[in-house]
Amino acid sequence: MNRAFNRKKDKSWMHTPEALAKHFIAYNVKFLGHTEVDQPKGTEVVKDAVRKLKFQRHIKKSEGQKIPKVELQISIYGVKILDPKSKEVQYNCQLHRISFCADDKTDKRIFTFICKDSESNKHLCYVFDSEKCAEEITLTIGQAFDLAYKKFLESGGKDVETRKQIGGLQKRIQDLEAENSELKKQLQVLEEQLMIAQVPPGNSMSSKTPTDIFDMVPFSPMTPLVPLPASNGSAPPPPATPSEIRRDLFGAEPFDPFTCGAADFPPDIQSKLDEMQEGFKMGLTVEGTVFSLDPLEGRC
Repeated sequence: MNRAFNRKKDKSWMHTPEALAKHFIAYNVKFLGHTEVDQPKGTEVVKDAVRKLKFQRHIKKSEGQKIPKVELQISIYGVKILDPKSKEVQYNCQLHRISFCADDKTDKRIFTFICKDSESNKHLCYVFDSEKCAEEITLTIGQAFDLAYKKFLESGGKDVETRKQIGGLQKRIQDLEAENSELKKQLQVLEEQLMIAQVPPGNSMSSKTPTDIFDMVPFSPMTPLVPLPASNGSAPPPPATPSEIRRDLFGAEPFDPFTCGAADFPPDIQSKLDEMQEGFKMGLTVEGTVFSLDPLEGRC
């Protein structure tokens, strides 16, 4: 790891180890932006990046845009770039991904560092403007590197691996939260479509009685007849009983030739009927003479 602040190694560190190990050191600066660079280190590399971002900033300033202010939080775990009011993290540069850090010799307000992006694996140069603290911020990042390296040696490298695993898990959690939010939106859309597709109660035609072409309910012998109210508003007459149905207008049971039998008549009448049936035969034999009942062929 190339550190441009090694020239100041004779100077004592400005902060206590506990401040960087357990907490962080905060600075308010102006953020010129970041740009991609070809190399992970080098003074000329950061000089080209500074010139490029300064030129872009002059163009934006001529358009009326101001340089945004940010808050830097420096610790042994990395450098965070936050919104100074909302405290929302805009960029989180882990310390083991920072490969170069330096302040500008020609412009004492400018300091930069190069960090490898965790998603694109590209090297990005971040450029900041601080009127009074450029050198101090560079030394603070250098002290954070020194403490992190000592901790790495004490833990045998396990601490770095743990931080990498934690960083990977945090990224995975963010991806799952974004996926969960997208699934919730899709579920809400499907529920709205389902509610639109449903027929409102009362408009369903399945409960309506089917009718014929004349819009009349077809007769069914199995359907019980429901008496309708009379026109004068009085109650309808009670339904007829089976005993009343079997009698005619005069109170007698109607004649049914299919059910009439010998047992339906008294004995004397039944005997007369039997004699009449015997007389109405096709032919009778009296003393050897044959009689015919046919009027066209009747003769003695």
